[in-house]
Amino acid sequence: MAKHLDLEEQEQLDQIKHFWNQYGNAITWVLIVVFGGVAAWNGWNYWQRSQGAKAAAMYDEVERAVLASDAARLEQVLGDLQKGYGRSTYAAQGALLAAQSLESAGKADAARAALTWVATDAGDASLKAVARLRLAALDLEAKAYDQALKTLSESMPKAFEPLAADRRGDVLLAQQKLDEAKAQYQAAWRGLSDRTEYRQLVEVKLAALGVDASAVAASGVAQ
Repeated sequence: MAKHLDLEEQEQLDQIKHFWNQYGNAITWVLIVVFGGVAAWNGWNYWQRSQGAKAAAMYDEVERAVLASDAARLEQVLGDLQKGYGRSTYAAQGALLAAQSLESAGKADAARAALTWVATDAGDASLKAVARLRLAALDLEAKAYDQALKTLSESMPKAFEPLAADRRGDVLLAQQKLDEAKAQYQAAWRGLSDRTEYRQLVEVKLAALGVDASAVAASGVAQ
């Protein structure tokens, strides 16, 4: 009986060897791919966390340069942030913050470059919209009215459409196109929530053009 068991075990062992000789390499490669994929995924997550931490640290450097009103340092740090971590939200937010500081420092070209980078390369549509609104404001100050309207013609998230309409109204008003300006301000007023303080500013603009906001509300209901 023991001899029979030994022969049976030997036969099973031979079958296992035959199976492994035939499929062992394939199984090994499958395991390598599976475990390699898991390791790569864990490594990617670690890299993402590491990159995020580094981008956050550089954003802090941008903030410190802004607080110190150090324009030269600000431009340097922002350049490093954009170059090394351009796909991060920190880079876009840092560029918006830097643009405001650079504009205040009289570096309009550097401010415009930072805003243009966000409007073109940022991954977040809302941050792109903010950059376009601010670019249009710079164009308005420079009396580059056509460029401002072109910038504002770009597609924006729905939440930003009333703000874009208000900015278009400002540009058209500067061009003395009063009827068109009124239409844009009216669109902005209708699009803004009645709980938004900015809506009151649009009401003031409408009033300056002889338009009663209550009439705008009534016309909106009629439509």
